[in-house]
Amino acid sequence: MPRTMEEFVHPGAVRPSPGFPDAPEHWSTALAEELAAEMGIALTDEHWEVIRTLQGAYRDEAEPPLRRLHEALEGRFADQGGMKYLYVIFKGGPIARGCRLAGLTPPAGAIDTSFGSEA
Repeated sequence: MPRTMEEFVHPGAVRPSPGFPDAPEHWSTALAEELAAEMGIALTDEHWEVIRTLQGAYRDEAEPPLRRLHEALEGRFADQGGMKYLYVIFKGGPIARGCRLAGLTPPAGAIDTSFGSEA
């Protein structure tokens, strides 16, 4: 039985995960946790904040350039050490892996295996 008018009007529709208002329609925290386990990442509050930040950047622009994502993450995590810190918690690249966990397509140039990034 539907609990809200939205559930009545759109039965079976995918709902945004609580705390992730900018998440893509197909995305869920369970999916992110499953992908993280495959990548060998134990998600922490910082990982979830990276996911929120990236999803917010994609809300403002369908395909934001790599530089804009870099600046968004650098600014949000400046107190912890910026991108240097994020490369510690996201081995293989915070933007490439963060986008994958956030249900987003990484921008061109985010995956550079010569620099240690991986999808």
